[in-house]
Amino acid sequence: MGCIEEMNYEIILKNTSFKECREFVEKNFKEIYKVKPGYKMFNVYLIGVPPVMIGVDGDHVVFPYTKPCYGTFLLRIRGEEEIALLRKGGGT
Repeated sequence: MGCIEEMNYEIILKNTSFKECREFVEKNFKEIYKVKPGYKMFNVYLIGVPPVMIGVDGDHVVFPYTKPCYGTFLLRIRGEEEIALLRKGGGT
């Protein structure tokens, strides 16, 4: 998978900031991973102001995604493989 737009995703927050995404993830999820900008997930590199917060919600990941010309969104996407990598130490 290499295009977020082609995936089945849910938008949790739209037109938001990295700080708002980070705060939302910290307040709403028990399983949280901090990664550096450039972390690769779903074959795309995440950008943002460090640390980039990723939350786990069952078998879904919740993370900020920036689409040029459209802004930053907090997305929720099914991602068992990505969760396994985070749990193995993919995050910091």
